[in-house]
Amino acid sequence: MMVDGEDRKRCSAFLPREPRPSRWWSGCLRAVLFALLWWMLTGGATGAWTVGAPVVLLAALASVLLLPPVAWSLGGIARFVPFFLWRSLCGGVDVARRALHPRLPISPGLFCYPWRLPPGLPRVFMANTVSLLPGTLSAELGANGLQVHVLNGRKDLSSELEKVEQSVAAVFGISLPAVSGEP
Repeated sequence: MMVDGEDRKRCSAFLPREPRPSRWWSGCLRAVLFALLWWMLTGGATGAWTVGAPVVLLAALASVLLLPPVAWSLGGIARFVPFFLWRSLCGGVDVARRALHPRLPISPGLFCYPWRLPPGLPRVFMANTVSLLPGTLSAELGANGLQVHVLNGRKDLSSELEKVEQSVAAVFGISLPAVSGEP
């Protein structure tokens, strides 16, 4: 049976929707942020606004067109920052220990982690977060999963990457499906 556009529209009315900020609100917020950036770059020079005002407005318009507004959670961001800083510190200590150890105990490898995040910005954010953590590097951002290069290929990283994915999901206000094997 073929589903036409009208049927799809009727069916999608019953699907839960995540709140998305409006383009107008997002554009205004971005314009304010770009204006603050311009003000800092010019040292607060008032004469620079003859060029700065049109540049700020065009930058805000281009950013809204190129990166549509996404929902994010302030609480998720507040929990993500300490999580990321702690993981970075622990990972940095581990990498330093391995580098300074006389036998250099590394066994590099590739680890494939299946996605639970929706496509788009949340996946890219997670891949970049993983790359910023010491001892890991996102090698391939695939449709079905993230391939990660690790310094310790013997260690199972599933639980660690699940925690990162859960933190990223909280930043975007996304609820993730259960991991296979969970109740």
